[in-house]
Amino acid sequence: MTLKLFIQAVLKFVLGIVLVGVLIFLPAGTISFFNGWLLMGVLFIPMLIAGVFMMLKNPSLLASRLDAKEKQREQGLVVKLSGLMFVLGFVVAGLDFRFGWYALPKGVSMGAAVVFLVSYVLYAEVMRENTYLSRTIEVQENQKVIDTGLYGIVRHPMYGVTVIMFLSIPIILGSLFSLIVFFAYPFIIAYRIKNEEIFLEKELSGYSEYKEKVKYRLIPFIW
Repeated sequence: MTLKLFIQAVLKFVLGIVLVGVLIFLPAGTISFFNGWLLMGVLFIPMLIAGVFMMLKNPSLLASRLDAKEKQREQGLVVKLSGLMFVLGFVVAGLDFRFGWYALPKGVSMGAAVVFLVSYVLYAEVMRENTYLSRTIEVQENQKVIDTGLYGIVRHPMYGVTVIMFLSIPIILGSLFSLIVFFAYPFIIAYRIKNEEIFLEKELSGYSEYKEKVKYRLIPFIW
């Protein structure tokens, strides 16, 4: 662990809290928005725990997770579309609460929070299985194909988990209209996967054979 990495991690964490808080509570017109605080809790508390663990046990993985600058134009588009989806989804959820358009039952939001936390555990398991994971599409030095655990079921378990996590977010916020916005994510991630696999087949030895062994990209027996 280096001081630079520590500062970078802390700054990004704090910036994330501020940004999400502004996007949710400002449109809501109040900080007395229970669902907003519920999301902030399930989103940032596990993130803090995971960040501290990676900083102490695997700082190189943390560094790769903090590097979000895509080198490929197609993947850069995916990042921009995802960012736009989050901004619109959070703002719509805040406005939904402010103007009382349609509020999902509190029990549904609490259930979604549990689903989100379970998904976070699965996300951590994916990172444990594949230490080559980064937020950008790249092949690292000495990287090899991982085909065990969740990677023996689908080729992109991390993306599968993020679909569950991200579709849980608007439900945690109690906003049906925000959920409609977040339904763009499965289509965005499908585009990312198709482009990523073209890259991996060219650059990662053994990936073509892995595709023959594990047939499904994201959802077993479907796709």
